[in-house]
Amino acid sequence: MNVGVIGSGSMGSGIAQIAASKGHAVKLYDENKSSTENAINKINKVLDRLIEKGKISKSDKKDTLNNIKIVPSINDFNDVDIVIEAIIEDLEVKKSVFKKLDNICKDDCVLASNTSSFSLSSIASSCKNSNRVIGIHFFNPAPIMPLVEIIPALQTSNYVIDSSRELINSWGKVTVVAKDTPGFIVNRIARPFYGEALRIYEEGIANFSTIDWVMTEKGGFRMGPFTLMDFIGNDINYAVTESVFKAFYCDSRYKPSFTQKRYSDAGWLGRKTGKGYFDYSNEAIEEDIDKDERKSDQIFRRILLMLINEAADALFLNIASRDDIDLAMTKGVNYPKGLLKWADEIGIDSCVAGMDQLYEEYKEDRYRCSPILRRMAKSNKKFY
Repeated sequence: MNVGVIGSGSMGSGIAQIAASKGHAVKLYDENKSSTENAINKINKVLDRLIEKGKISKSDKKDTLNNIKIVPSINDFNDVDIVIEAIIEDLEVKKSVFKKLDNICKDDCVLASNTSSFSLSSIASSCKNSNRVIGIHFFNPAPIMPLVEIIPALQTSNYVIDSSRELINSWGKVTVVAKDTPGFIVNRIARPFYGEALRIYEEGIANFSTIDWVMTEKGGFRMGPFTLMDFIGNDINYAVTESVFKAFYCDSRYKPSFTQKRYSDAGWLGRKTGKGYFDYSNEAIEEDIDKDERKSDQIFRRILLMLINEAADALFLNIASRDDIDLAMTKGVNYPKGLLKWADEIGIDSCVAGMDQLYEEYKEDRYRCSPILRRMAKSNKKFY
């Protein structure tokens, strides 16, 4: 199979590397010619590190690089079997690119977008042959992260869904299928991990270090929310939050935080700028961690309940299956266990009581309990 990749940033180069390493002939295109050259240099360095770790041979590296061809024009995609677009998150730019691809590519070529936030149905509407458009959403870094979300547009044919999933599975990835709704699975369900942590800080309940300590030590998460936001970049995380909030018609569950906005405005973006919620300079003074048992239990329970409620609501609204929701959160963002499985362990009735307690305290729609949890509690049912 011949694979085309548009965009040679970290995501595009990573996708090209995966496809080439699996023996596919890959055509890589970017309007910025220096970007494609940098991408090849980056792939070269990544492959060298893999050789050092004993994960691939020098012969594997040579084959992978030989399978990647930089092409000067988008018209060179006229003979590929699938194109994966990984360019800037701008809907109109993406629609323009897909309109061109629809005219350039052969009729049976699959047109895929790596978008993390835009409607695939909207992107597909730019194509006459819209039934071949699909979302194939990798997580960064693409060669390492195992999860890939497959998102059919309303127009996508069953054949394109099945063949796309089969292809990505053959690349050694774990695929889940999500409905074409804002944030898909992971970026939708993960919002409270950041949002509720920020809210707890804004209420003066705990500082950044304490909240992170709670979620790693008590929750078993690999990173606390503020360390993770600093790693992702406050500008990127805030942009996704704002995008999801607007896409959900300003549902208060996804409301952005003024704290994050101010940190982003200040240029305190995290590790990449040397300062975010934490100071990464040599002169940095570490915050004190409040290890009060009662307070830490309350913080952990509040964030976890909000995550479980979001996961349950995604199932309630048929965004994805039970298994795909839990798989997405463990493989896509390394959660210690599936949220729906976690809900069973806590007890569905306990989850409902916890959400109702938050709602009674704040009287905000942000804390409304998902109907599926309330129904399950009444009938004494579990997710598993």
